Amino acid sequence: MIVKDELLSKLRRYFDLNLYEVKLWTALLSRGVSTAGELSDIADVPRSRSYDVLESLEKKGFVVMKLGKPIKYIAIPPAEVVDRVKKNMQVIAQEKIKRLESTKSSPLLAELETLHTQGINLVDPSEISGCLRGRSNLYNHLDLLIKEAKKSINIVTSEQGFLRKAEGLKPSLEKARKRGVRIRIAAPVTKESKKAVESLKGIAEVKHNEHVASRFFTVDGKDLVFMTLNDAEVHPSYDLGVWVKTPYFTASMDQMFEQVWNLSK
Repeated sequence: MIVKDELLSKLRRYFDLNLYEVKLWTALLSRGVSTAGELSDIADVPRSRSYDVLESLEKKGFVVMKLGKPIKYIAIPPAEVVDRVKKNMQVIAQEKIKRLESTKSSPLLAELETLHTQGINLVDPSEISGCLRGRSNLYNHLDLLIKEAKKSINIVTSEQGFLRKAEGLKPSLEKARKRGVRIRIAAPVTKESKKAVESLKGIAEVKHNEHVASRFFTVDGKDLVFMTLNDAEVHPSYDLGVWVKTPYFTASMDQMFEQVWNLSK
């Protein structure tokens, strides 16, 4: 894959990345899913550096590490990357945020979308799965799935998880509801969370769940994110979620959700 030096230069300037980062990112966009070794060869980046650079891109929200061996990486859609970088950089410099906003209407983003579209079309849907490390990355991905939802969003969460979602995901949930998406949340409802329930009136249906202690999130019967740890016992930086795009598994979790929903009040 040959990417023009001019494009790499623009990406470094707009997204605040180093040369190895932009080379590996554009290489991954052109493939959709790939190993560090393959990306190293395509991007002409030393193999000894590729894992460190990809880990850096993962922390910044540009890629998701796929489950299984060998370790593979999945490209996040460029438009979503723009939003993530904008959030991360807001505290540092307002000027950089203005630059990123300008990319949404420029040929630069169209070029990135072309790379990603061509790459993702080559990927088997069963390969679209990933590990979401850290609560910030986890909620960024939930936000992305909400933006793409067309029919339904089902959520089982903890008391604190409900409060976090009511605060951090409310704008996206509200937009999804306006698109006609049905949103249901089963969570422990306490005195502390009653205000959050009120704030979601007209947006989501909320029921008190005291039967199943779990944390998972399904969208349109296709996408599933489930959290592997108890959020009351783990630091946000070490929270861990697994995202899979599989109607078969998601349908099973939706059946579990229906059971929880019918038992809840």
